[in-house]
Amino acid sequence: MNDAQTETRDLLILGGGLVGMTLALAAAKQGMSSHVIDRADPAELTREGFDDRATAISTASWHLFTNIGIAERLEPFACDIASIAVTDQNKPGRLDFTPGPDEGTLGRMFPNRRLRLALFEAAAEEPLINWVAKAEIAERQRSEFGVAAVLEDGRKLKGRLMIAAEGRGSPTREEAGITIAKWDYEHRAIIAGLTHSKPHHNVAWEIFYPAGPFALLPLDDDADGTHRSSLVWTVSEEDGNAVMKLGDRAFLAEVQKRMGDVLGEVTSVGARSSWPLGFHHTAKITGERLALVGDAAHGIHPIAGQGLNLGLRDVGALVEVLADGARIGLDLGDAQLLKRYENWRGLDSFMVALATDGLTRLFGVPGAAASAARRIGMSAVQRTPALKGFFMDEARGVSGDLPELLKV
Repeated sequence: MNDAQTETRDLLILGGGLVGMTLALAAAKQGMSSHVIDRADPAELTREGFDDRATAISTASWHLFTNIGIAERLEPFACDIASIAVTDQNKPGRLDFTPGPDEGTLGRMFPNRRLRLALFEAAAEEPLINWVAKAEIAERQRSEFGVAAVLEDGRKLKGRLMIAAEGRGSPTREEAGITIAKWDYEHRAIIAGLTHSKPHHNVAWEIFYPAGPFALLPLDDDADGTHRSSLVWTVSEEDGNAVMKLGDRAFLAEVQKRMGDVLGEVTSVGARSSWPLGFHHTAKITGERLALVGDAAHGIHPIAGQGLNLGLRDVGALVEVLADGARIGLDLGDAQLLKRYENWRGLDSFMVALATDGLTRLFGVPGAAASAARRIGMSAVQRTPALKGFFMDEARGVSGDLPELLKV
């Protein structure tokens, strides 16, 4: 084994997805070394057409990408979100969130493939990151003296702090016995790329139906000027299979019916994928020499597009806490440092999770009376600048106690 494999590094990051790899890069900028272990094949994750999903990156998350040096690689693929339009079933009483001229955008849309490529390229160039891909973990070890992961091929990678970044089904979280509250929404998100006749003018649409939200997120035009958006359509679990089995023409007709004329005529639809929706939140996000980040700690409804941004706030907070500790000579697995991370992120992520869950339930109440009540509420927000400002700050991710890495 080479020296990188045998040395004890500062962090042992289990999971090298968008959150895990951002964490490794952010830690490296603060002089912290890491082993990043991931079971996936990076070539598979970045191949053309693998994943039609796109992600909204908030203003605060963009500051993080700038501060860790990947914003330049991503900038050519950004599609600004200039405003968000919210409607209840496309009825009158629309709510618009449009920032003032000096306030910038509400975020940027990126294809997931481009986010992965930028992170993976930067990680491959960073000597403080030992990236072990296509690896299965046979055993996780934590003690008062350090942490280790034994791989199925017999290699043993050691660190001072173990970080679970494996996503919703985190085996590290399960093995640590951390209690989790969760429920299934019994809904699925159908995701597909659309082309359409009218330009989107950088508006993200959130159209609420009793079965769930129907979101249209702006993407850059194709090279030939074709207008594109990303569709995230929430359907009930029992309808999910039927919708996935529809032929392209029938699917396109269903989409057109729900979006009305907001983007003109839908001209084509890309490959469809479907994802089960659920809520989960852990009772705590730390253990002995262990910290949870991203979906390993909290999973929320995609209604507000905040899932990844919430994970990136975890990254900024954890790196700041660890860097502060390292400066005064503390062990990175120190219980006081982990308690500071727990206190900082536990409440914020829970409040966001609760808000998105409440929103999902509020807009899911069927019937004309409920729809009328929602539209009265929306028109009240539309007329109240302070409330609109609050919601826009939440969307940008700039409210609350922000980590330094997520500031300009």
